Amino acid sequence: MRTEPPRPRRGVVASAPVRRSLLTFPAGRRGKWVVLAVTLLVVFGAGSVAGKFEEVQRNDPVSYLPGDAESVKALEQIDDFPSGELIPAVTVYHRDGGLTRADLAKVARDRASLNADRPPNGNATAAPAVSPNRTTALLVTPIRDVEGDGDLLLEATTDVRDRVQAGAPRGLEVKVTGPAGFSADAIDVFEQINGTLLIATASLVFFLLIAIYRSPWFWLIPMFAVAVAETCTRALGYGIAEAGVTVNGQSAGVLLVLVFGAGTDYALLLVARYREELRRHEDKHEAMALALRRAGPAIVASGMTVIAALLCLSLAEVNGTQGLGPIGAMGVTMAMLSMLTVLPALLTICGRRAFWPFVPRFGAGGADETHGAWRGIAERVALRPRRIWAGTLVLLGVMTLGIVNLNSDLTSGNSFRETVESVEGQDLLERGFPAGGSAPSTVVVRDPARVPAVRAALARRREVARLGPVERGAPGARFDATLRADPYSDAAFAAVPRLRGAIREAGGEGTLLGGPTAEERDLRTSATRDNKVIPPIVLVVVALVLGALLRAVLLPLLLIGTVIASYLAALGVGSFFFEHVFGYAGMDPALPLFAFVFLVALGIDYNIFLMARVREEALRGGTRQGMVRGLAVTGAVITSAGIVLAGTFSALAILPLVALTEIGFTIAFGVLLDTFVVRSLLVPALVFELGPRVWWPSTLSRSIDRRELFRPDADRLAEESAARELAGSAPAPRA
Repeated sequence: MRTEPPRPRRGVVASAPVRRSLLTFPAGRRGKWVVLAVTLLVVFGAGSVAGKFEEVQRNDPVSYLPGDAESVKALEQIDDFPSGELIPAVTVYHRDGGLTRADLAKVARDRASLNADRPPNGNATAAPAVSPNRTTALLVTPIRDVEGDGDLLLEATTDVRDRVQAGAPRGLEVKVTGPAGFSADAIDVFEQINGTLLIATASLVFFLLIAIYRSPWFWLIPMFAVAVAETCTRALGYGIAEAGVTVNGQSAGVLLVLVFGAGTDYALLLVARYREELRRHEDKHEAMALALRRAGPAIVASGMTVIAALLCLSLAEVNGTQGLGPIGAMGVTMAMLSMLTVLPALLTICGRRAFWPFVPRFGAGGADETHGAWRGIAERVALRPRRIWAGTLVLLGVMTLGIVNLNSDLTSGNSFRETVESVEGQDLLERGFPAGGSAPSTVVVRDPARVPAVRAALARRREVARLGPVERGAPGARFDATLRADPYSDAAFAAVPRLRGAIREAGGEGTLLGGPTAEERDLRTSATRDNKVIPPIVLVVVALVLGALLRAVLLPLLLIGTVIASYLAALGVGSFFFEHVFGYAGMDPALPLFAFVFLVALGIDYNIFLMARVREEALRGGTRQGMVRGLAVTGAVITSAGIVLAGTFSALAILPLVALTEIGFTIAFGVLLDTFVVRSLLVPALVFELGPRVWWPSTLSRSIDRRELFRPDADRLAEESAARELAGSAPAPRA
């Protein structure tokens, strides 16, 4: 007896053959196993190299400086002198009531000990200097810099600290500061970054995935895919660093957070579309193939947007920022590829049971998301779009006012959130000596015959407290100049160009001024240049990617305008909190650029996910209906993705460095602002206001029923609402 095949339920699409392509290969019956096998081989090979990533990271001053800065040229010249580049470890002995005989005896014993058994790569410790008020004494132990070997510098400085702090008389404060002290404290923090961040970020993503999917084991699948991306990123990062790209602790920390955040976001978006298709298609392979065909292009476009924006950082002058460009782009590439290959293969292998206990059944409700909270938000925005977009822009404008608090006073001297020995030592030193004594500047004179004239010119400057002895070598002559001001203060930075002008006039064009103060000033100058040059380039690149994806001109410009408004608001709120709530000395000079690149690129990400779906739906039912349905079906998943990304960047705040805390706070707040305000209210309101014109000049702007432009919003939505009520609040059929 011939029987009719069962008809699919209403709202369910019957299974149909899916056109195969490279994008859908991981969803194939054999392809999923091929992808898994290749993944295991790649992880096995990359794992042996990934552990070496920390070994190639550089945290010496050059890793942060602009490559062609005068201070870098001075460092190169200093290396050719007999003593080489010396990084002073300044031991400060202080007693408020004045140093006693026992204190001075302690100073003498420490000097003898440091000279008898020198620290690794340490030079002879000079005779102690006692302040005029007899409260403070200094011992300076020069440590030779060996090709920026941070571990060796940390070892030598730690050795000095251990020895001078042993056996100190009661009441005598002993601290080691100076360039070696500040560098050692920074290196110590950076060496802990990767491990601390990995634990914090992975734990946060774990809890968020549990909360989102409410499954005891589903989280293992996206976490494994992210772990694959992270392992490959570290292995490739090692190769990139070996090839000459500068990778320091700060860029490595941002890279880890970026891979976890972007990878998890892409996973959430693909999984959401896969669950939607599982309710429409009985075959899990067809469901995944359709999910890849429909969500895959948006993920690729989003990833390429972030990659292109990050590669623009390669144009920066600051070495650390320049290095973040290629390794960040490589990290996002690995995250994107892993979520388009490893994740779908694992999801297809595990099937529906991976979602237990909330298994998406074939034909179950939810396949046609035309109801729910986000549908309600979309309809409310559609009722009064002009009022909503105007009010949202006013709110963002008020937040932007915080930029008046913006200052870039954060320096190496106040960059730690917690108390560290180098900062304590600097405070003690300033009680008895010129503040610049902990980090003297270095003058290099190519013509030794002009040294007297150069020294005379500096001696006449009120910014200079004293001059050190002259050393001769192949490049000419060198000597130190101690400034009166704190070497990491604005007053010292402002003195650098004046001093450079004075020594060039006396010593010729080959005369250079280097040292910690000049390095910090050069860094800030180049960071200011990068903040002005790179953002316009990023905007052009992002606009081109958006135009290609959405096949429009007006809409990409609209979306870029919204993320710029979101960025300015986040920067304003961050500036206000840093000064008035957290009490930081200022903002890191590179923060505006980092925040711009990440917030614009990642903010555009969410707009791509939203508008790609809106365009898909608009082809069926028009722009207005497409916007309502697009926001309804993507609202929950994009919000979840925004929360995950904000959470991963906020993990940077657990580190004791002000700069990373500021980066984490600003980007996390900006992502949440973009997720809950810009993408949920501002963008839909503007699209409702403009209607099909947003797609100009594509044919989509002309092919839609023109009645949409003139039909009152309230009448249309009232009719739709009444129809649903008459149908017993049933979901409306697809347009």
